[in-house]
Amino acid sequence: MSEGIREEAVTAWIASQVDKATAPMAFELITGGHSNLTYRCTDAEGRTFVLRRPPLGHVLESAHDMSREHKIIHGLQGSRVPVPKTLGLCQDPEVNQADFYLMGFVDGLVLNDSVIGQQVADADREALSRHVIQILCDLHAVDVDAVGLGDLGRKEAYLARQLNRWTKQWDASKTHEIPAMEASQKLLAERMPEQVGASIVHGDFRLGNMICAEGQVLAVLDWELCTLGDPLADVGYLLNNWVSPGEIEEPGEGDQSPTAVGGYLSRDALCQIYQDRTGRDLSAINYYRAFQHWRLAAIGQGVYKRYLMGAMGESHEVDLEKQKAGVARRAEAALALLEA
Repeated sequence: MSEGIREEAVTAWIASQVDKATAPMAFELITGGHSNLTYRCTDAEGRTFVLRRPPLGHVLESAHDMSREHKIIHGLQGSRVPVPKTLGLCQDPEVNQADFYLMGFVDGLVLNDSVIGQQVADADREALSRHVIQILCDLHAVDVDAVGLGDLGRKEAYLARQLNRWTKQWDASKTHEIPAMEASQKLLAERMPEQVGASIVHGDFRLGNMICAEGQVLAVLDWELCTLGDPLADVGYLLNNWVSPGEIEEPGEGDQSPTAVGGYLSRDALCQIYQDRTGRDLSAINYYRAFQHWRLAAIGQGVYKRYLMGAMGESHEVDLEKQKAGVARRAEAALALLEA
């Protein structure tokens, strides 16, 4: 029995949606935690599907909107952005208590860290680098209205809205002084570049949210943070996660970027490809990198406070000092980029 799945009802629903899907169906949790839950579903004939549902327990519906996530992936079907095939959306609470959707299973590596990153052949790393940045260019070129995604969110004033949102988050979750946090916020507000154009913004565009094989990205995953806005926010986020050898002390510890093992294109090379393909000016990209570090610091502080106050039941499994130090590191990284 998989927690979060009413196996009999869900199996019947899948059989009604997918031709030739046969019971019994086995369910295995692939990724859990406080984000959306992902399950591998295998039918009696060995066919495999993937099911996504919100986290267990009381959550804000707006933060885990399955219909929105399904809509995004469905809208990108047939585009140059590789996504899994959508197979159905269930919004009947009688089936599984919460909305969920089903998509095709894509087999490959998910490069969550530098340990798994070592499984990518040396000869494939440059090609994979090029494919990642090409996909980002293609994503930012999608005509959102043509694919039915023009109503995902406001297109304009992305940075101003984000700064306002995460400043409120920081103020609400602050437990101790981090001078770099306030200093970064002040500089981000003062130096905000003008937004040029608007596009889909994935919101978490990194190798850890992609399925890869043989130097190619087979599918981009985890669209729950996707919205419309300034495309350069995605570029800054990707660059922060694109760690070069030597930037960290111990490659291979398992909690760093997969690119830390070496053999991938440099950040500068990625930026050049993006500029050449899109015509967008990346001269202010350090601002966007700083913004993303600061934003993640604000998010991390909220998580830290919830653990500190015991609001997240697994707090005994979390190194609170490490979480606290991670927030400070993000804030300091943001300030360093802004002062460079």
